Amino acid sequence: MQKFLIGKEALTADKVVIHGQDAKHICKVLRLKPKDAVSMTDGHGTDFTGCIEKISPDLVEISIVSEKKSLTESPLDLTLCTAMLKHNKMDEIIKQITQLGVTRWIPFYCKRSIPLSDKKKEGKQIERWQTIARESLKQCRRSCLVEIMPAMDFEQVLAFSKECSHKIAFWEASDRPLAPPDTQGSHSAVVLIGPEGGFEEEEIRLAVESGFVSYSLGPRILRAETAAVCACGLVQYLLGDMGGC
Repeated sequence: MQKFLIGKEALTADKVVIHGQDAKHICKVLRLKPKDAVSMTDGHGTDFTGCIEKISPDLVEISIVSEKKSLTESPLDLTLCTAMLKHNKMDEIIKQITQLGVTRWIPFYCKRSIPLSDKKKEGKQIERWQTIARESLKQCRRSCLVEIMPAMDFEQVLAFSKECSHKIAFWEASDRPLAPPDTQGSHSAVVLIGPEGGFEEEEIRLAVESGFVSYSLGPRILRAETAAVCACGLVQYLLGDMGGC
């Protein structure tokens, strides 16, 4: 059963009203009818099961049958920070990391980033990425939206990461394989992925001074978007809910 994302404005004490494209999808594509069941989430970790009372392409009215905390969210508060890439590549990263249970995503600029910073375009880019995250959430049946944060520079990312217990920077020049941490600590982690040209040594030095440890993703050179997805899967395996320690 597909899961639908509902906003606070759609939710009352015992009913949900869905408008727009989702209403049209429920009516015309899924061809649901009154008394059919619908799965929903508020995007903040609460799931709802409902029963359709009224349905049209413009409006679907659903009575809430049950409400519960989601069982699909990772216990790991995982932040992925990826250096800016050409934007179709960033789109793909968001789709994949939503499926992997990432909590928040921070795009950032570093010395080898392409494209360079463009404040005029960033607002529209954020809106686009938030839309992609919402659509991916429905597909993978998560219950918490990935938090898409405004673009930062490298120093801001290091400052943001200050309180995280596990700070991981993947760098092609590192020879240290990723391994389970000696201590679990508080359940938060931040992962740094560089641009297509990789981090410069000075950037890794600054990251290490800020508490990061640099790790390798193996002997092959990965595309930046591949590295981002691979890194999230590995970290969720070791620290999250994908079957590790």
